[in-house]
Amino acid sequence: METSRLLLMLSVAFLMLAALVAAGLIAYAHQRRERSSQVMTDALNRSGVTAAAVLGKPVNILKAFNGGEALPEHWLNTSFGKALVAEEDRILLGKCGWGSTRSQLQYLIARSVCALVLPLLGIFVFSGSKNFLFYLFAAFVVGFLAPKWVLRSVAGRRRASVARELPLLVDLLGLLQGTGMSLDQTLQVIGSDFGNVMPVLSKEVMLANQQYSRGSTRERSFGRMSEVYQNENLANLTSLMLQIDKYGGAVQEPLRVFGERLREQRKAKMKELIGKISVKMTGVMVVTLLPALIIITAGPGFLAVIQALGEMSK
Repeated sequence: METSRLLLMLSVAFLMLAALVAAGLIAYAHQRRERSSQVMTDALNRSGVTAAAVLGKPVNILKAFNGGEALPEHWLNTSFGKALVAEEDRILLGKCGWGSTRSQLQYLIARSVCALVLPLLGIFVFSGSKNFLFYLFAAFVVGFLAPKWVLRSVAGRRRASVARELPLLVDLLGLLQGTGMSLDQTLQVIGSDFGNVMPVLSKEVMLANQQYSRGSTRERSFGRMSEVYQNENLANLTSLMLQIDKYGGAVQEPLRVFGERLREQRKAKMKELIGKISVKMTGVMVVTLLPALIIITAGPGFLAVIQALGEMSK
């Protein structure tokens, strides 16, 4: 008991020391930033330029995340921010549709809070346990990795949703192109009017249109959509749309053939899943149905044998 109490006190002391060190580092970084801001303010004042127009006011976190003030983007460029929001995490955020700076900052804060809150809860829950340090370390690992697990789950669901929505996107492209619309008009209609039936691809098409309207090339805007979801059929569709945009021509027949190929792939996948389900159901039937059949069919025979043996023993 004394050993566990001593370990508890040491762990709490180390946690408080780590919190103090982290607070000191944050205060030091903030002080350095304030000094550089003050130097820049003095230089701007000497040159006659208004410093508020360049530097702005101090960041209010709640107002920043509500859209009222500029976001503290410099948090993501620090070593602490790069450790919590690595390049792999930013790619996952993009796959989840949360590739903005605001989403990255929210992920950074969520990961920090989970990594601190779960060990604190573990201190109160497992304070009298023999493996207290192991549970504390496990709580920290789970709190640090839980946001990333959530991102992977969301990214997997969105990838599956893209595979389901792709045949409908091909049909809409062929239908709208057949009415005489240009590619820009077709993509604008798909991005703005079909968000209910294609929640993922319509948003991606709208984002590609926004990037193209801001000066990006059509190849770059569509290339991002195919690279993020790593779908071969989506990459083939984007290359087809790039050829349409570059060379023009009749596209109804290629889109129809492409849509039929997608449906055939989907049917083959469904047949494969049905075959796997039938194999799995065989094991279920053996475990559940076979004992019932043995009891019903062979039960009376077993009872007769037992009664005969009982009479012979008498």
